[in-house]
Amino acid sequence: MATIRSLDMMTVDDLFIKDGYVLNFSDATFARFFAEELNVNINAEKYYAEGGSKGKRLRYFFRTEDNALAIKALKALWNYREMLRTRAGEEEKLPNAQPRFLELLARLGDVPAPIKPQPGASGAIDCVRYVELQTELVALGAMSAQARGFGFEKYLKRLFDVFGLEARSAFRLGGEQIDGSFLLGEETYLLEAKWQNERTGIGDLHAFHGKVEQKAAWARGLFISYIGFSDQALQAFGRGKRVICLDGADLAEAFSRELALSEVLSRKVRRAAETGVAFVRVRDLF
Repeated sequence: MATIRSLDMMTVDDLFIKDGYVLNFSDATFARFFAEELNVNINAEKYYAEGGSKGKRLRYFFRTEDNALAIKALKALWNYREMLRTRAGEEEKLPNAQPRFLELLARLGDVPAPIKPQPGASGAIDCVRYVELQTELVALGAMSAQARGFGFEKYLKRLFDVFGLEARSAFRLGGEQIDGSFLLGEETYLLEAKWQNERTGIGDLHAFHGKVEQKAAWARGLFISYIGFSDQALQAFGRGKRVICLDGADLAEAFSRELALSEVLSRKVRRAAETGVAFVRVRDLF
């Protein structure tokens, strides 16, 4: 059973619940979210012990499930909440929302993984820097589409540099736009970065993979789509490509858990080498 106290439940209420509703979920999407993200049937009879609203079922879930599952659910809900807020271009309205969220995770036993500095890095970064990185990223959501695109590219270069990945800014080569490059270990990665209003489709994935294939045989690619990738696109993209993928939820997960970006990417690369799958979520890698 989770060790969530009444005070902790107030944080859950403030972050995710209002008037019995949970974020913007309908009954159908609420059930699908729990099934996909947690492999939990939130419509099971036991969760109706204190009432049938989504808010009451969520509270009962947190009071009765173990800490590990509670932590996983909190992170999934937080990432969904941040994605909604960013897409709408809204500023955070709840004072100290992220510190309260991180404090709740820590109290439930979620200990951040140690940061492994890479060659060229100035060393491990502290928790304040992670909050700053998340705040800078969320602020981009308030920009116009064009300004946001340029801002996202510049932000990613700073992010890579923080972790010693020797980033290079966007450049053009023979009329072809490359959004940047960086080093992971001794491997060179080309970067594609998108922040648009819908999930990235198969056309963009194939186009970027084509750019990577036209470079040196040892070149690899990282495709970052803030809004994410459509399921159909990932299925059609298939396996065994020279590209790995990362989305905004992955970044939020890494920041909330204080994971070094270099370690996040290294685990994605290893999982891709082992399975051929281009996109595996950060929460499934740690």
